[in-house]
Amino acid sequence: MDKNSAIIKFINSSSARSIFKGAVIFAIFFVFLALVQFSTPDMPDNDGFYHIKMAYLMRTQGLKPEFIWLPLTILNVREFYDHHFLFHVALIPFTFGDLRLGAKWGSVLFSSLAFVSVWWLFYKQRVRYSWLWALGLLAISEAFIYRMSITRAQSLSLGVLTLGLYLLLARKYKWLVFLGFVYVWMYNAFPLLLVVSSLYVLAVGLVEHRFEWRPLFYTGLGIGLGSLINPYFPYNLVFTFQHVLPKLTETTVVRVGNEWYPYTTAQLIENSLLALGIFISGVIALGLTARRISLRTATSLFLAVFFGLMLFQSRRFIEYLPPFALIFAAFAWTDYLDVNDSEEGVRDSVSLWENYSFNIFTTKVRLWLPAIIMIAILLPSIWITYQGSLASIKRSKPYDIYADASAWLMENTAEESRVFQTDWDDFPRLFYYNTHNTYLIGLDPTYMQLYNPDLYDKWVDITKGRVENPSMAIEERFGAQFVLTDLKHKRFLQQADDDPGLIEVFRDDQSIVYKVITK
Repeated sequence: MDKNSAIIKFINSSSARSIFKGAVIFAIFFVFLALVQFSTPDMPDNDGFYHIKMAYLMRTQGLKPEFIWLPLTILNVREFYDHHFLFHVALIPFTFGDLRLGAKWGSVLFSSLAFVSVWWLFYKQRVRYSWLWALGLLAISEAFIYRMSITRAQSLSLGVLTLGLYLLLARKYKWLVFLGFVYVWMYNAFPLLLVVSSLYVLAVGLVEHRFEWRPLFYTGLGIGLGSLINPYFPYNLVFTFQHVLPKLTETTVVRVGNEWYPYTTAQLIENSLLALGIFISGVIALGLTARRISLRTATSLFLAVFFGLMLFQSRRFIEYLPPFALIFAAFAWTDYLDVNDSEEGVRDSVSLWENYSFNIFTTKVRLWLPAIIMIAILLPSIWITYQGSLASIKRSKPYDIYADASAWLMENTAEESRVFQTDWDDFPRLFYYNTHNTYLIGLDPTYMQLYNPDLYDKWVDITKGRVENPSMAIEERFGAQFVLTDLKHKRFLQQADDDPGLIEVFRDDQSIVYKVITK
C-alpha cells in the first residue's frame, strides 16, 4: 500500500472521525472559555498570579527554585513543598511574554482539555448523543465555568478524575498506577482518585456481587509511589497530613478563603440550578428504566452524591459536582434509551405506529426526539450560563493592584527584606509583582498558624488594630522592616498613624507602605 492510499484509508477510518469530532468539540469549548476569560483584562481569583509566577521561576531558575518568600510558614525554604509541581511545569510554555495573558491562555487550554475528557468518556462508553451531553458542560453551572476560568489545577484535576473513571469502566486498572503517580505530583487533591476507585469498587459489589480489589490496589500503589518518589520527600507527606487531609474532613477553625465554606441554598440554586436539575433527571431515568442499574451508572451516581455532599461543606467542590452530575445523567438516560430500543421495544413501537400508517415518519421522530429536546434545553441554558459567567468574571479585582507599591518596594528596599502585609491573600499579587522582598503569610493562613500559632495570633491582633504602637512587634516578632496594607484596614491604619515607629513612605489609591523605625 502506497503512502497516499494509507492516508486515504486513515481519513476514512473511525479513528480519523473520532479525532475530527474531538477537535471540533475542543474548538467549541476553547472558543467559549476564551470569550469568558478575555471579557476582562483582569484575572479571576488571586492564586493565578502565584501559579504563573512560580512557572516563570521554574523556567528561569530551575524546576526547584529556592522558595524564600514565606519564611514564617510551613512553606519556609527548608520545608517547602510545591504541591502543584506538574501543574506549574504545564504552565511553563505560557511564561514567555506577558505572564498575565499567559495565565489566562493556560486556563482556557487546560479547562478545554478537561471538558474534552468528559466527551471522550461519553464517546468510549457509547453514550447516546455524546457531543450534546458534553456541550452540557457549558450550560450546567455559571459557578462551575467561573471556577474553570481560574488559573488553577482544578481543571486538570477534573480531567484526571474523568480519565480515572474511564480506566475503571474499561477495566484498565494497571494504568491507575501511572495516573495516581502523576496526580500526586500535579495537585494535592490526589486522595480524590482513591475516592473514585473506592466508589467504583462499591458499585461493583452492589451490581455484580463481588469484591474487585484491583482498582484500590493499583490506585493506592500509584499514589504511594508518587508520594515516596517525590522531589519534595518527606515534606510532601508532612504537608499532606498537616494541611490536605484536615481540609478534606472538617472545616478549619482558622478563617480561610471563601472557597472552603459552603454556598447558601439560595446561592447554589442561583448559580447551579441546571446541574441540580440534571442530577434529578438522572434519578428519574433510573426509575423509568426497566432493568437493574448498570455498573457505570451506579458508579457515577455515587460520585455525584459524594461531590454533592462535599459541596455542602465547601464551595470549592463546585468544580466536580456539575460535571459528575452530568455524567451520571448521561449514563442513566442512555441506559433508558437502550432499553426502549431493545428488540422487543422496537417491535412494539413499530406495531403501534403501523396502526396509524405513518411508521417511517414517527420512527424518525422517536429517534431524534431526545436530541431535539436536548438542543432545546441546551441553547438557552448555554446563553444564560455564558451571561452569568461574564458577570462573575467581570467582578474580578483589577489586575494591577499593588503593582505600584511593589515597584516602590523593589526600588527602595534591600533584597530579601521582609514585608509585613495585613491580608494573607495579598501574597499572590505581591509575589507576582515583586520577588525582591519576602513576606509573612500567604496562599493559606493555616500555613503560618501551623508553623507558629502564637505568631499567627499576634499577626491577627495587629492587623485588626488591637495592638497599640505595633511597630515594635512588627520588627521584633516578625523581623519586618516595611508594612504594606490596603486602605480597608481602618483600625490598623488608625494604630499605624498614631505609632511614631511607622513612617508612611508610599501611598496610592490602593495601598500604603510604612517603614518601621523603632530605634
